[in-house]
Amino acid sequence: MLKKFYKIIIAPYTLFLLYLMFFGMGRYQYEDNQITVEPVFSTLEFIHNAVELKYIVTIVLGNIVMFVPFGFLGWAFPRFRDLRTLLYAFISSIVIIEALQYFTRMGIFEVDDIILNTFGVYLGWLLCRLIEKRFSRLVL
Repeated sequence: MLKKFYKIIIAPYTLFLLYLMFFGMGRYQYEDNQITVEPVFSTLEFIHNAVELKYIVTIVLGNIVMFVPFGFLGWAFPRFRDLRTLLYAFISSIVIIEALQYFTRMGIFEVDDIILNTFGVYLGWLLCRLIEKRFSRLVL
C-alpha cells in the first residue's frame, strides 16, 4: 500500500521540489553567477550569522528533510534499493541541478547543499529499510 502511494506521489513531489529550488522561497535571478565550494564552513558560517533560528531550521534542516523521500526510490525503481547505485544517481542529479542554478543564476551552486541533500537521501534509505523490516505488511 505504501509503495503504491509512493509511486503516485514521487513525481509531483519532485516537480514541486524543483520549483522550490529555482523559483520558490523568494528566489530571484542574481546579477552574477554564484558558487560556494567550501564544504561545511559555509554552512557553519551561515548558522553563526543567522539572525533567527527559523532560518537555520528552514535552510539547513530543509536541505536534509526535503530529500528524505528520495531514499525510498527503490520502491519505484528496484535498482535504487542498492545504496551505492542510489547515491551515484542522486549525486549526479543534484550536481546537475546545482549547476543549472549556477548557470541560470536562479540560485547558488553550493557544495554544502549537495552534502546535506545526499545526507537526506541516505537517511531516507535507512528509514525505508527500517519501515520494510518493521511494517512489511503495510509496505506492499
